[in-house]
Amino acid sequence: MDPSTLVFAYTPVEDPAVYADVWSGFLEHMEDVTGKKVQFYPVQSNAAQIEAMRAGRLHVAGFNTGSNPLAVACAGFRPFTMMSAEDGSFGYEMEIISYPGSGIDSPADIKGNKLAFTSQTSNSGFKAPSAILKADFDLIPERDFEPVFSGKHDNSILGVAHKDYKAAAVANSVLKRMIERDVVKANQINSIYKSQTFPTTGYGVAYNLTPELQEKIKHVFFSFQWEGSKLAEEFKSEGQFLPISFKDHWDVIRKIDTANGVKYSCI
Repeated sequence: MDPSTLVFAYTPVEDPAVYADVWSGFLEHMEDVTGKKVQFYPVQSNAAQIEAMRAGRLHVAGFNTGSNPLAVACAGFRPFTMMSAEDGSFGYEMEIISYPGSGIDSPADIKGNKLAFTSQTSNSGFKAPSAILKADFDLIPERDFEPVFSGKHDNSILGVAHKDYKAAAVANSVLKRMIERDVVKANQINSIYKSQTFPTTGYGVAYNLTPELQEKIKHVFFSFQWEGSKLAEEFKSEGQFLPISFKDHWDVIRKIDTANGVKYSCI
């Protein structure tokens, strides 16, 4: 494919309207490098984002950590980069959070209560906490606690801050940004578990774009000037796009999927 307009989508972890503005300068850079119009697609769910690329309506995207394997297997996604700090460090942790006075001060306290997940395709919002709670704490959804699904990380974080959820599993990168934007206060949240570091959102292209266009899009990411950009203002701990290998960087995520019995069905 060599579309006259490129469609770009950022993983639907927070308010799409906020991120349309955050990505605006980057998308102008993409227009300059590729010579094509670029449209921001405000996806509402991971499933909708995967289906859009599978159907040929989405050409460039950032898929969240947990969705990457499914997007690769079923939508023809080719990830080649993710954000990192200028020293090359990258990633985030899954945290299980509660609010002060909730009565949930450790993972063991989740037993007999509700735990908010985000969506079943999310690594930190479902896959990792499910595997960790089962392996390390012998806590299984439905048997030991009631799982509920908020749809997005910001919904889970706001739900805990406003005491709608006693506990939730979230990506701490989203939590940090929401605290920095003063959407929630740090003293509204208690962290009761923190995981190992996981790779963050993977960015890439649809496999069936022309090779020449794919190379131009790679150049867009690796030539983008972070300093003074809206991306730098929003993603304060990042400073570059780092080349990645899906085979290597997503190995731990595929292992979590295997532990959870996940199969990448494309039907």
